[in-house]
Amino acid sequence: MRTVLISVFFLALIAPFTFLAPTFVLPTPEVKNVVIAPVVKAKVKVVEQPLHNVKIPNFASISDVKTKKRQFFRYIYPAIAQENSNILMLRAEVSLMIETLFLEENLLTDQQALLERLIKKYKVNQKHSPLQQLNELLLRIDIVPAELVLVQAANESAWGTSRFARVGLNFFGMWCYKKGCGMVPRGRDDGAKHEVAAFNSLEHAVQRYLHNINTNHAYGVFRSIRGQLRAQEQPLSPQILATGLLRYSIRGTDYVLEITEMIRHNKVYFDKILSKPKPKVI
Repeated sequence: MRTVLISVFFLALIAPFTFLAPTFVLPTPEVKNVVIAPVVKAKVKVVEQPLHNVKIPNFASISDVKTKKRQFFRYIYPAIAQENSNILMLRAEVSLMIETLFLEENLLTDQQALLERLIKKYKVNQKHSPLQQLNELLLRIDIVPAELVLVQAANESAWGTSRFARVGLNFFGMWCYKKGCGMVPRGRDDGAKHEVAAFNSLEHAVQRYLHNINTNHAYGVFRSIRGQLRAQEQPLSPQILATGLLRYSIRGTDYVLEITEMIRHNKVYFDKILSKPKPKVI
């Protein structure tokens, strides 16, 4: 009996505590910083539409170097030959006017009108005498050897694969300064306003290139070298004339050396192209 009473007493003593909530707190697991990677949207490559209606060869798709060179030179050459032929015709007219003045004869009405147009087109000083103007025109109205034009086109357009060649038919890296005249270079410096000129035909691009060489103040040395070769009745060597293009590129001497090396290295292609009949003069 005594044992039972003790058991009941013990149970009564601990009963109130069996319904209490535990006083300890389970530790919260440590949550480390979780870096959620940003959602990257796939870039959509925007294909820039050409600013012309000319179908040009896809030079970038030609893996064989020799084939690419042959096709590139064959594509560019006819426009060069045609414009050089037209320049030679105009040069003959200037030579005829010089002979007329040497004979102390007056220019014909048509000749005088042509002289006035050429003075403006080729940026000759209008204050000079007619004979001085004609002599200056003779320095400016002259060809650029096809070999030199071809390698510059190849160099400046990365063999016809550059954006400017594909989109704007600009194989010569020529700039323009009127808004909307061409293509805005990617990475153009803030405040710069130049664009890379765009053309509607290959012929137009070649015409602009030759006119730029024949009129731009930067290429006065080129024209002087060409004039000296003419005066000495020497051939217009593309390698010699290339030395007058120091200001064509900010690379200066390195650019000239690269151009002359390209002329030498690609001679085999030029020999084949130049041996073909030239286009008719128009």
